[in-house]
Amino acid sequence: MSKKNKKKENKEKLVKSINKNVRSSTRKLNPILKNIVGKKVDIAIRDLTFSDKRISQDIKKTISSAIANAENNFQYDIDKLIVKEAYCGKNIVMKRFRPRAKGRASPILKPYSRITIILSENKKMESHGTKS
Repeated sequence: MSKKNKKKENKEKLVKSINKNVRSSTRKLNPILKNIVGKKVDIAIRDLTFSDKRISQDIKKTISSAIANAENNFQYDIDKLIVKEAYCGKNIVMKRFRPRAKGRASPILKPYSRITIILSENKKMESHGTKS
């Protein structure tokens, strides 16, 4: 028996951008990333620009990198790009110690994260709901 070459053709090419060392915990990043999933790229950048969170600038930089990848590598139209996926994972943890009473020390954990943003070109908008 011979193995069949199963080739799955992905009709839409995905554009990925990864920021590997972001100095924030995943717990602080997740709400911001969930907020931008499914939005158009320019609206996501606008929301991040006016966000109060410090880490939103790093997320905005990662989205800008993904947009540049889409434009240069795949010749996508920037106006049709949407954020398909945005997630974060754990990375290294810096361990520091703080002196406490009676000669003891307590640990301080300074976590790093990894942001992954995936863009896709939106060909057709699907509408759900009433026909009005």
